[in-house]
Amino acid sequence: MIELKEAHKKFVEHLTEKDRSQATILAYGKDIEQLIEFLENLSKTRTTHINKNDLQAFMAKLEKENYTTKSISRKTNSTKTFFRFLELNEYITDNPANLISHPKFDTPAPRILSKIEYRALRDSCREDPRIAAIVEILLQTGIRIGELRNLRVEDVIIDKTKNSGELIIQPSHGHEGRNVPLNKSVIKSISEYLKIRPNTKEETLFVTKTGKPLLIRNIRSAIDRYFSKAGVKNAKVNDLRHTFIAHHLMKGTSLILISKIVGHKRLSTTEKYLEHVRTAYKETFKLEEL
Repeated sequence: MIELKEAHKKFVEHLTEKDRSQATILAYGKDIEQLIEFLENLSKTRTTHINKNDLQAFMAKLEKENYTTKSISRKTNSTKTFFRFLELNEYITDNPANLISHPKFDTPAPRILSKIEYRALRDSCREDPRIAAIVEILLQTGIRIGELRNLRVEDVIIDKTKNSGELIIQPSHGHEGRNVPLNKSVIKSISEYLKIRPNTKEETLFVTKTGKPLLIRNIRSAIDRYFSKAGVKNAKVNDLRHTFIAHHLMKGTSLILISKIVGHKRLSTTEKYLEHVRTAYKETFKLEEL
């Protein structure tokens, strides 16, 4: 038996030791902090005091306070992860979180940019070599924004004699490392950016004007600004990854190859895009280079 606040502290330490991302640690930590506050109002302060009804009451309170179904599902996942940690460390013998379920909700279809939209985006940032290179990498390789943020200069391999290259994606936060091929368009955009990249000791590929590593929030806000400038509505950074996957599926590229390039753990994750592609797009695109 252990106090909930002490268990929360140990849980956050556990996530840190497991090398979970800072965003994940922060989200899980705040979710459990909110749960503990609710439980303490019920005079439940120790791990062994909690039962299924307490957890269901917490989820019902969130729903009453108009939290979205997606948010409640995330908090449910945080709760299950927390109590699984307690169980594995023998702070509890019975796991009440096993008896609660995720709320049902429809997953929205991925936003897939049309040819006109992604061309408009590229045109809008053409005068900014850094953002142009970022957009080109995300659109032409399908890598995650976190993976792009972690790219180092040495992770970009370009053979100028053959005009070919690849990105070395380092393993991180549960994602396996892999080599991602680069087409001529990406090679050109990266080369143009490297010409104006500030002279800095930082190994990170993308840096600010003062030579500091570019943060994920900086990348998101910059691309959002260019989406707006291009007149592309309801689009986010992750939609560039969706677009890469969907357009290559339309071309008939192997599911296995796409899954390997984008780093999906399960082939079924890639397969989910097939129906969206069939229903949302009729036009055939040339996808060797978007």
